[in-house]
Amino acid sequence: MKLETVFIRVIALIALFSQVSPAKSVELSDITCGTLINGYGPFDYRSDKNELPVVEFHHLTAPVLSLRSGQTGVHPGGDLDYTLRAFPNHPMALIAMVRLGEKTGLKKPKGARYSVECYLYRAWRFRNDDPMVRMIYGAYLAKQGRTKEALAHLEDAREMGEESGNFDYNLGLIYFDLREYDKSLLYAHQAYAKGFGLPGLREKLKKAGKWSDPRDKNETKSGAN
Repeated sequence: MKLETVFIRVIALIALFSQVSPAKSVELSDITCGTLINGYGPFDYRSDKNELPVVEFHHLTAPVLSLRSGQTGVHPGGDLDYTLRAFPNHPMALIAMVRLGEKTGLKKPKGARYSVECYLYRAWRFRNDDPMVRMIYGAYLAKQGRTKEALAHLEDAREMGEESGNFDYNLGLIYFDLREYDKSLLYAHQAYAKGFGLPGLREKLKKAGKWSDPRDKNETKSGAN
């Protein structure tokens, strides 16, 4: 399954370092979320592809990604933890950890060394220029009702060049929650013009009386500046 397909499905379920830093709490800090120094790695998911097979073969297996069981232990949290200490910005592992937290209702799932948000925070600390990390973190924060923090991450991802339909859709949802309906509508148009299939944002805008069809093709290509 392609990574973008996985990400779209998960975002449907969980539906600036240079500019804004994510808010910290007693629970979320460089101390409580641990050092990035690791016995194996840490490696960048985007560039250190030669190091991926050994980790994914032994830890990021189908049972782990589907959260059915662990590979090296009872709980999938342990294998996800190992993967995310070796590759802090591994997108599929980050998404799976978010899902595991939601499935179990635990901030720190069994087998995990840190809280769910700690893994997102660690990924941000490790590679704050990775737009996929910013998208996943932003989606998580939006789910927690922390819309302004979520928007900061998603706007940064946009500045980094992220422009998928999935990204536009999620940015549109954030703007909808902030009641910035013009921007929400623009990003909805852009998402659907790129073939994004989920109707939720369109239905939200319709229910709020804010939906309208695009006036022309240029509207779906312009940014919300």
